[in-house]
Amino acid sequence: MATTPDYHLTGTYTRYSSWTARVELILSYFQIPYTKQFVPLEKVRDVSISGLVPLLKSHSLNITINDSLAIAEYLAESNPHLPLWPRDPALRALARSAAAEMHAGFATLRNTFHTNFVTNYVGEIAVSEAASKEIARALSIWDSARKATVSRLRAIGEEESDQGFLFGGFSIADAFFWPVLWRFRSYNLPLDGATPEALKWIETMWNDPEIRKIIHWYYLQAEDPETHIAKYSGLFAEYGVKEERFPEDWTFRASDV
Repeated sequence: MATTPDYHLTGTYTRYSSWTARVELILSYFQIPYTKQFVPLEKVRDVSISGLVPLLKSHSLNITINDSLAIAEYLAESNPHLPLWPRDPALRALARSAAAEMHAGFATLRNTFHTNFVTNYVGEIAVSEAASKEIARALSIWDSARKATVSRLRAIGEEESDQGFLFGGFSIADAFFWPVLWRFRSYNLPLDGATPEALKWIETMWNDPEIRKIIHWYYLQAEDPETHIAKYSGLFAEYGVKEERFPEDWTFRASDV
């Protein structure tokens, strides 16, 4: 007899919601059983007293947790057999630091370039000085993470465990930078400051089979009119920017940049 999964995720549709998308990606990538309920943005208060999502309910503990980073930490503690954080203490500390910086920062990118996972905004989009600094910082984090990982894994004799993600194997840190990575594609944000190490991480993310599955889910959502958020249509239209649907089979190659 099938049992009900312990975890229940409540959020908004992840074709737009970077916060919910992080948690959904973690649950899906590590194949942690869960149920979910997604609601339109305007109905969030019907499911959340605070008006904030995502929420994760644990049936076994009879608790509901909010905040994507708190949820990620809870999932890591509750599933110690899974490498949600790197096993190595040095890389784990670096991964936590990177995820926390993403969680607390990058306000200009968040508020200027809204998450829209299936749309490409085509045209000249101005990038402010503040946004440029945050883009440079993201690229710097990806570069330093990969270099530190290669060095650390070599030092402890575990080079073969490096799968090309920020800190070796896919972790919470990669999930937290996932929505920002999409912004680079959706808005054609500049990658000219990206090092080869950062570009290879981007390639790893876009081409990973498990991540491709979650990308397919975003496109399925886009077929349902209920998931549409009108205010994300026509962004930058006053500057002649047009919207196109990215083909689902789009790929990224570091060598093409």
